[in-house]
Amino acid sequence: MTSFNLHHAKQWVKTSDNGSARFLKKCWLATKQVEMPNIPVLFKVLYHLHLTVQHVFGELFRVLYYTPIFKARLANNPKQLFLYGGLPAVIGSFDFTMGDNVRLAAKTTISGRTVMGSKPKLIVGDNVGIGWGTSISVGRKIVIGDNTRIAGDCYLAGYPGHPVNARDRALGLPETEDQVGDIILGDDVWLGTGVKVMSGVTIGQGTIVGAGSVVTKDLPASVLAGGCPAKVIRSLEE
Repeated sequence: MTSFNLHHAKQWVKTSDNGSARFLKKCWLATKQVEMPNIPVLFKVLYHLHLTVQHVFGELFRVLYYTPIFKARLANNPKQLFLYGGLPAVIGSFDFTMGDNVRLAAKTTISGRTVMGSKPKLIVGDNVGIGWGTSISVGRKIVIGDNTRIAGDCYLAGYPGHPVNARDRALGLPETEDQVGDIILGDDVWLGTGVKVMSGVTIGQGTIVGAGSVVTKDLPASVLAGGCPAKVIRSLEE
């Protein structure tokens, strides 16, 4: 009732031609324009104080809260795991192992396909970097090799989540087995921003995939690839 009355009062002040309403509206608009005097030295002090507090508390949360919670989801205990920006989302039941010296952004979503029998597997190597907004959907198995770099907004699509048949989709049935596949990224692979890797794809060691590409078929080692679908542009071997 109080919430309704407050809403009604706001509407009355905004729309009424009553003198009291116009006065209150004028006062409200005046308060919205109030600001602190420009004091550059004070503003700089406040800004640097804000950054210091933000950094200190961010590091404390990362070390004492986010990292232990994330490690509890892993099947091993990697060293020098660095979670920046918060806690990634890990959804579903799958086996998850991770190497040492991995850097993982908070806005990363990692999910495992729901299956009967053996669990899907996600294996992340040593010295891997995974950027903001990346999604990893583990169908059967995804392997990310050592020293691999995955830029922001990438997607490793090990399973699609829905069947091709429209009737089955409407019934909420899962995808069929032929839609699911492994994804293997060799050592030293670099996926540019927004790269999508479809199920059943292997990318060879040292290969670079250009931003925005969609990888639907295997790529050999040590090449630069790009496009939709991604194709080899040139060799990276000297």
